[in-house]
Amino acid sequence: MRLIARLDIKNDHVIKGIHLEGLRKVGNPKELALKYTEPRADELLIMDAVASLYGRNSLFPIISEVCEKVFIPVTVGGGIRTIKDIRVALNSGADKVAINTGAVQNPDFIREAADRFGSQAIVGSIESKKGQAFIHTGRDPTGLDAAEWAHKLVDLGVGELLVTSIDREGTKKGFDIELMEEINKLPVPVVASGGCGSPEHIKKLPRGVSIAVASVLHYNLFGIEELREAC
Repeated sequence: MRLIARLDIKNDHVIKGIHLEGLRKVGNPKELALKYTEPRADELLIMDAVASLYGRNSLFPIISEVCEKVFIPVTVGGGIRTIKDIRVALNSGADKVAINTGAVQNPDFIREAADRFGSQAIVGSIESKKGQAFIHTGRDPTGLDAAEWAHKLVDLGVGELLVTSIDREGTKKGFDIELMEEINKLPVPVVASGGCGSPEHIKKLPRGVSIAVASVLHYNLFGIEELREAC
């Protein structure tokens, strides 16, 4: 079980909300990235919170600066729509890219990306609300069942799944266990995001599911070592 520190970024600030809404600034991305690597998280997940809405990704300069000082795997997501976007992200220092909106709008993009860069570099990102997959940072429903879409993403070639529960995100009330149990049946690593409020919530996850955490770290509710012990 990997412990992943999640940074959601808007206009060069790390932000946090509840249900992906009511976003508040909580810090500087470069400072927090360094903070969470000593004592270190296993990975960093850095997401552009508004990129898919505006059809662009402004994270690449930040990723370049972070990767000069951080020596753990980094996944970047938000606004990844083209092969060029993936190439720029990886050349900026990212190890993996997380793709949500671009995958729903063009599933063949995932197949092409996995063929070009390898499945290990392509993360299928799913934002789930009441069991339905959403795009554009949780704003627009797709009509796709989240678990069924996860199956399709694996068939298309993703090497990992990042599953964010919009219902639980920012609430600190625990993960969507039922959804995670269903998706964890698939033959790729799965990361649960949304809802972690204590080490006890981690212990309730299915064996093998990794976690991406934000609020508990940003607001200093628990330290990385406490969360790692629960893992």
